[in-house]
Amino acid sequence: MIYPPTCLACDARVETEQGLCGACWRETRFVNAHPCDACGAPLAGDHAEPGELCDDCLRVARPWVAGRTALIYGGTGRRIVLGLKHGDRLDLMGPAARWMARAGGDLVQPDMLVTAIPLHWRRRVKRRYNQSVELGRRVARLLDLDFCPDVLIRPRATPVLDGKSPADRLRTLDGALVLNPARQGLIAGRPVLLVDDVMTSGATLSVASRALTQGGAANVRVLTLARAVKEA
Repeated sequence: MIYPPTCLACDARVETEQGLCGACWRETRFVNAHPCDACGAPLAGDHAEPGELCDDCLRVARPWVAGRTALIYGGTGRRIVLGLKHGDRLDLMGPAARWMARAGGDLVQPDMLVTAIPLHWRRRVKRRYNQSVELGRRVARLLDLDFCPDVLIRPRATPVLDGKSPADRLRTLDGALVLNPARQGLIAGRPVLLVDDVMTSGATLSVASRALTQGGAANVRVLTLARAVKEA
């Protein structure tokens, strides 16, 4: 009565805690069926075959085995991601992780380890937390998997990738994401679920996936909260 629940994405009153109002729900594009097997983006049509890929993933070979996403990066989905990244909206972590765990349930493999895309220490200090690590921690708990936040490290800072082409993103990230030598034994021979908040071109996930497989991981699957697509 004193603090009535409000929408996760705006100030509208809602009936339950950590819910979305009608308007924000209509602007939230959940990926519920027929995802691209590599990135999770929704495929056109109602009869997508298992293992089918979107146009982006047909053009660019992905160094991971499979991928899923919970939301399209647009409308409410974009506001939620930006709230996690820059708005100190830790209250969004729980609902976001539940959406991700639901989307990525079929990625789970025996003895799988969950990890996340790291931030450079200066950016982490500025933000006060790594949103991808916090999402990964909660996803691992929901899926009953082991979690390690620092399998990968970011030894050098990189500029913001917004506006860069996929090729420029890869060049910028070259050598920026590497395996933590102290964790190599932890991933040896194990499948890894790599978590990030949003996938745009896939450059960050590609560099990280290669570091994991070169470091001995059996295979890598990726799970994101949101996927940027052209029509969003």
